[in-house]
Amino acid sequence: MEEYLIPFGEAEAEYVEKRSRFIGHVWRVESEEEARSRIEETKKRHYDARHNCWCYVLRQGNVLRYSDDGEPQGTAGQPMLNVFQREGVFDVCCVVTRYFGGILLGAGGLTRAYGGTAKLALNEAGVSRMRLWATVAVPCTYSLYERMKLLAEECGGIIEDTEFGADILLTVTLPAENRQGFFDKITELSAGGLEPLLMEETFRPGPREEARRG
Repeated sequence: MEEYLIPFGEAEAEYVEKRSRFIGHVWRVESEEEARSRIEETKKRHYDARHNCWCYVLRQGNVLRYSDDGEPQGTAGQPMLNVFQREGVFDVCCVVTRYFGGILLGAGGLTRAYGGTAKLALNEAGVSRMRLWATVAVPCTYSLYERMKLLAEECGGIIEDTEFGADILLTVTLPAENRQGFFDKITELSAGGLEPLLMEETFRPGPREEARRG
């Protein structure tokens, strides 16, 4: 299955330009109905704002929608949409609310403000990689604990849980294609004394990653 990015979670960010206040909201959504619901909720919450501009991108059906909500054409919804297309993020809804500060920003200023606020909100949300992930149980001695953590990181893994007892039991999630290499390295590290166990392989969101900061 082809991997792709989605928002890791819901987030909000704020930007002020010449006394105009821009509030960006990002959500993960799975349907147009859910996206429209988020948009309407935001409009009700910010009923007193001058504009509630929005966009959403759904991977299923390659759905792209946006609205300038009264701003000059091409200065709000499209720049916001461009952020998610450039970042390769799908299944996302974004609303940027503007409280007008009394000073006109011009087309260029609006484009930068709306696109920039959408990017700030995405940065706050972070992203998650939809792909085939393997979850493995890794027994570990205390003497090898620090080296095992480094080994998991080298293989692109995240330690999801750690149980301390007579020995340590780690639950590690990593890209499925790295699993066998991880197992081989554990065997080498422990001279065959530790035997990891595959718990499951599923196509699902992975751990939080930072959105690109460009």
